[in-house]
Amino acid sequence: MDVKGISYTVDDRPAELVRQDLRTIAEDLHCTTVMLIGTGTQEQMRAARQALETGLDVYIRPYLPDRPRRALLEHLAAMAAGAEELRVQYPGRVTLLVGSEFSLTSRGMMPGPRLFIRLQVLVRPRVRRLFDRRITRKLGRLLADALRTARASFHGPVTYAAGAWEQVDWSGFDLVGVNLYRQGGDLVAYRDRLRALSKAGKPVVVTEFGCGAHLGAEGRGPASFMIVNWFAQPPRVRDGHVRDERTQAAYLAELIELYTAEGIHGCFVFTFSMPDFPHRPDPRADLDMAGFGVVKVPADAQAGEPKEAFHEVARWYGAKARYSRDHGG
Repeated sequence: MDVKGISYTVDDRPAELVRQDLRTIAEDLHCTTVMLIGTGTQEQMRAARQALETGLDVYIRPYLPDRPRRALLEHLAAMAAGAEELRVQYPGRVTLLVGSEFSLTSRGMMPGPRLFIRLQVLVRPRVRRLFDRRITRKLGRLLADALRTARASFHGPVTYAAGAWEQVDWSGFDLVGVNLYRQGGDLVAYRDRLRALSKAGKPVVVTEFGCGAHLGAEGRGPASFMIVNWFAQPPRVRDGHVRDERTQAAYLAELIELYTAEGIHGCFVFTFSMPDFPHRPDPRADLDMAGFGVVKVPADAQAGEPKEAFHEVARWYGAKARYSRDHGG
């Protein structure tokens, strides 16, 4: 793979912590690329510059949920302008995403005024399928507008992080990007989906994949967070779930191995850390086991501690880097 990456959310993190984490991503996790997710344009560009200075390539991913289309496109235009400044200074190292999973993060394609409500539709496939035709129609229009907005300012490669359920016309993009979590144990069907994406004739990047750190998470994939009762005060892990970091590590390793074997252009583990899913000694309050971070962040802390998944990803990415150096890649 050319792109060995992980995502990192920039919002609400001190600049010095961001700098430290990016250094860890480059030096200890052996990533070649980081996907920066955030709402604040200045914070995004500052983090992108820090990443580039550290030696990481960057994918810049704007995030503005539950806002009108005009606001979303204005936000994208600002991100595109900032990304173009960086691209000129660091040629060949900056990629722009127009967004991610618009049918979930934007209003009007699935029912619900807020993302959390629409998520309840998404996790019920039989209900979601009732809206598939509307999703495809409205998503196509929004993506066309977003692509025009991005290209007006940014002159590097452009892609989109599509939801696995979304039907996207990739003809105007430079890369195929899909958040492709594996649910269940059918690796063959998952592999076939990867091969189908390659038929677009463009490099394929898995823009998100991962699972939680508990027994059974490998079957839940993106639904790992559902082991938490989010309506409790405070939220609590439902009875019967057991923390198991090895499950998460094995899931990530299996898919990285598959991407390598299938010649996928790149992948981004989701995600570096999730401070809003804090780790606590009490299993009922240990939201980290439901989260996707490869670093666990204790409650009331900012910096975290690597999990087994961190070391497994570092082993795979490091091995690929050593192979590339030894063979002149």
